[in-house]
Amino acid sequence: MRIKDFDTKTLDTILNRMVESVGRSKKEIYRIGEQSRSDHERLKSELSEVEDLTARIIGEGERLEKQVRNARDELSEISMHFKDYSEEEVHKAYERAHQLQMELTLNRQLERQLGERKKDLIRRMHGLLETIDRAEHLVSQISVVMNYLMSDLREMGEIIEDAKLKQEFGIKIIEAQEEERKRLSREIHDGPAQMLANVMMRSDLIERVYREEGQGAAFAEIKSFKQMVRTSLYEVRRIIYDLRPMALDDLGLIPTLKKYLQTIEDYYKTVNISFQPLKEEVRLPANYEVALFRLVQESVQNALKHAEADEIQVKLEITDAAATVLVKDDGKGFDPKIRKYNSFGIMGMKERVDLLGGRFAISTKPGQGAAVIIQIPIPPEK
Repeated sequence: MRIKDFDTKTLDTILNRMVESVGRSKKEIYRIGEQSRSDHERLKSELSEVEDLTARIIGEGERLEKQVRNARDELSEISMHFKDYSEEEVHKAYERAHQLQMELTLNRQLERQLGERKKDLIRRMHGLLETIDRAEHLVSQISVVMNYLMSDLREMGEIIEDAKLKQEFGIKIIEAQEEERKRLSREIHDGPAQMLANVMMRSDLIERVYREEGQGAAFAEIKSFKQMVRTSLYEVRRIIYDLRPMALDDLGLIPTLKKYLQTIEDYYKTVNISFQPLKEEVRLPANYEVALFRLVQESVQNALKHAEADEIQVKLEITDAAATVLVKDDGKGFDPKIRKYNSFGIMGMKERVDLLGGRFAISTKPGQGAAVIIQIPIPPEK
């Protein structure tokens, strides 16, 4: 599936269903935990009753055990002096001893049953405690998952949207490249190419003028010819400068920016551009100087074309660790949340900064101008 065919609303629907399903599971686990807690309290109460009853049974057993010993002593005494007791007394003594022994046996049996009941209750309570702990742990984990689903995964739509923007940006780059080729082709055709054709014609004309009208007329034609060549050379240099300012290689970033911004100010007349370099005579790697020049150029052009600014401030600070650029204007600003057709220029700047491992930010509001802040780390010298 291509990115442009992906419907972010479908993703939101799927995500919402996932959140609802996980939410229902969380409620069910919470209910199980609460039921287990209630059962644990009930068993705890029952265990307390069993322990109280066991204590009473043990006390009763100790009393019966004492009575059984006394009854046995009495039977022993009767056996030794059998003739001194009547048959009825002997019978009652045996009956009492037997009854006490039966009660003691039942007591011991009940004590064992209560002991088994106590063990069973304790085992079940431990199981319920484990269930409660697991339920609490699961509820906690599900809460994390839900937060993740409702926050971080929602960024997936933005990521896909960003990918779509990058796809559109790639198309815009190709279109811009083709437009640039057409523009250069037209400029070269209408400028230097036409002038060079005229140079060839004028050189032939100078020869004819020299033969037909003499040396004076030929010299006048040569003066006009030199002016044409000078104009052609200016046009060629202007086109080359637009492609890549040669002053960057010869003079460096700061002098080139000074010259460029002064030229822009002179050309537009109605805008005031101030340039404040915080460090002079600093040379950077060539690719960094080109990148910073293009970033300032794009920021200034945006302020002129789209913001309709009257005042533009350009500040450049270069340290051993980083280069920081601030381009601030008093233009009409814009809402950064609303993507416009021309925002591909901003995206191109961001892409260029990202490639150099830097940071790019725009601070703007409608009617309050804009400030472009760029910071690019400078690699240490080897």
